[in-house]
Amino acid sequence: MKMDSDFHMAKGEGETSYVKNSTHQKKALIRTKPVLEKAVIEVCMDLLHPTMTVVDLGCSLGENTLIFVSNVIEAICCNHGKLRGNLVELQVFLNDLPGNDFNRVFQSLEQFKESITVTHKLEAPPPFYIAGLPGSFYTKLFPRHSVHLFHSSYCLHWRSELPDGFAAKREMYLNKGNIYIARTTPPSVVKLYQEHFEKDMSLFLKLRYEELVLGGQMVLTFLGRKTEDVYNGDMNQLYGLIAQSLEYLVEEGLLERGKLNSFNLPFYGPSLTEVKMVIKQSGLFDINHVELFESNWDPCDNSESNEVHDPLRSGMNVSKSLRAVMEPLFTSHFGESVLDILFEKFAYNVTEHLAREKTKYSIIVLSLKRK
Repeated sequence: MKMDSDFHMAKGEGETSYVKNSTHQKKALIRTKPVLEKAVIEVCMDLLHPTMTVVDLGCSLGENTLIFVSNVIEAICCNHGKLRGNLVELQVFLNDLPGNDFNRVFQSLEQFKESITVTHKLEAPPPFYIAGLPGSFYTKLFPRHSVHLFHSSYCLHWRSELPDGFAAKREMYLNKGNIYIARTTPPSVVKLYQEHFEKDMSLFLKLRYEELVLGGQMVLTFLGRKTEDVYNGDMNQLYGLIAQSLEYLVEEGLLERGKLNSFNLPFYGPSLTEVKMVIKQSGLFDINHVELFESNWDPCDNSESNEVHDPLRSGMNVSKSLRAVMEPLFTSHFGESVLDILFEKFAYNVTEHLAREKTKYSIIVLSLKRK
């Protein structure tokens, strides 16, 4: 598995594309908008020159990509008085892995600029300039002290790669029958996942610290878990249902068992305690804001009820939203021919699960300031 080439959202505009199935990510952008606005205003007020450089790490494609830019512009326009008349020009970088469909993003820029002009016709928006930047955010991306604000939404739960131990002992199938941490996952494998999260997160903080100006900020949103029990996160349950679906393909003779046993997701959903510990150990950032909120598995379910009203429909919605993210990774390992059957079975498994209990994603929001 090569993250740079194999990992990107499902392209196109079909029923299983990311463009049609990214409601979860949009909800998170709306939910965290006040946190971003506060960071934008504080950064603007500390500017030493009129150009403010902001970066969206893991920008992906589709409508959500430019919501971040729109929110930054809106924050500046709506708080013009607080900025003491400071003229701000925005340099925006949209970052993602090279496999991302940047062409689609660029093709939407003209329409986006027109919409910004119409939206803010009474309050002239700041001049802004948008560029794409392919590359992993687990590598150095910018010159030292050149960025004022980093933003990342629904990305930092993804690891830079699988933990080293998986590659070194691939033939031993360390996590048989599972694709993430499950009840049958050995403690040694859990430790590999935890150590790799700490390694990746520490590296991410170090790189961004070097690239941010003094007092620069970051607003980070990513999947986590609400308990300290690493075996008891909602992502464990969700990925467990995918593993069950893959097991069904094996039993039906549609997939080799070795293919299932050799696949593990480069993912880790940390607890708030784990996240805070890495930040504290780095000594590089102050935490301005931290919280955990929940969101229903079904992106179309906005209810606060503890019951799922239509498990069948919700099962289909969950399957499509996850396929839009996972399809390229699964295609590279399992092949394209099994995908339809896999996600049909997954929708069925999710339906049965949601008929028994309503489960939610746990989402961590961080606002950090560079020391």
